[in-house]
Amino acid sequence: MVTVDLRSDTVTRPSAEMRRAMAEAEVGDDVFGEDPTTRALQDTIADLLGKEAALFIPSGMMGNQLGIHTQTNPGDEVIVEHKSHIFNYESGAASSLCGVTLHVIHGENGRFNREQFMSALRHGAYWESNSSLLCLENTLNIAGGLLYPIEELKRLAECAHDHGLSCHLDGARLWNASVVTGIAMNEFAAPFDTVTVCLSKGLGAPVGSVLASTEQIIQKAHRRRKELGAGMRQSGILAAAGLYAIEHHLADLKQDHFHAQRLAEGLQQIHSLHVLHPETNIVLIHLLEPSISTDTLLKRIQAQGTAMVAVGSNTIRATVHRDISTTDIDTAIQAVEYALSAP
Repeated sequence: MVTVDLRSDTVTRPSAEMRRAMAEAEVGDDVFGEDPTTRALQDTIADLLGKEAALFIPSGMMGNQLGIHTQTNPGDEVIVEHKSHIFNYESGAASSLCGVTLHVIHGENGRFNREQFMSALRHGAYWESNSSLLCLENTLNIAGGLLYPIEELKRLAECAHDHGLSCHLDGARLWNASVVTGIAMNEFAAPFDTVTVCLSKGLGAPVGSVLASTEQIIQKAHRRRKELGAGMRQSGILAAAGLYAIEHHLADLKQDHFHAQRLAEGLQQIHSLHVLHPETNIVLIHLLEPSISTDTLLKRIQAQGTAMVAVGSNTIRATVHRDISTTDIDTAIQAVEYALSAP
């Protein structure tokens, strides 16, 4: 039985208070634009991100794909980093749903610089794809929850706009970036034409993300959401969880970051591991011993009641969230230590 689940910050469950807010939510038919709680959530996120409008959607992946769809044409090329969520974890949807190709840049720790971006640009020949969109991610999931420094985000977005590209930010964990740096969400979002944020990760809501942009782009995204079968009716029950999370859970992310550092420091004491120092709530654990596979180690850890996931042939990811206590962190460290020492 798993008692310490570090597979993702999506495994959280709504608290009794959040469930109460959901049960008491004022609702209407959102397809008719009549759900007041959904509208309140959208207005709240638009204001937080400094955008004209926002759209409540079932998932962060849908938000990214709506960002791509609304700013590209079939046959266009979208520039991403090779560790990005869009490239690795979205089932090839950019091609199947949006008809675009992904131009992948191999940066360092999920980040690339202006020179690498410039080298990826097409130059307009009719036989080439058209470079139309730059997609960046903050924080960087499989790079270990690392931050994309805001000045670098601004430089890349400015360069993209100067060359006629639009810019999309996958901000699934942008809350974490804002809390750890003290930089406001709207400042992180300002250089981008579209931004997604996820309610069901660090904030602990059961479902949902939000896409924010201009009124015009959100209208286009609204239609596309319907085309994809995601028109929701009394969605205020879900939106209420997001509103509650924004009001009550944002500050708690500091504790997640503290717990991630405690986990990393404990695991770093194990000689057969190299642990990347976490900047937010994700810890990457690299196996230095070739004698044990990640799959075997994960099974041994789970036998001790702790769950993590593999994100490479010799790398494990542990993601801290609001349902994890200091005692849980210590239990996880002991589980890994025992698993590595077992015959």
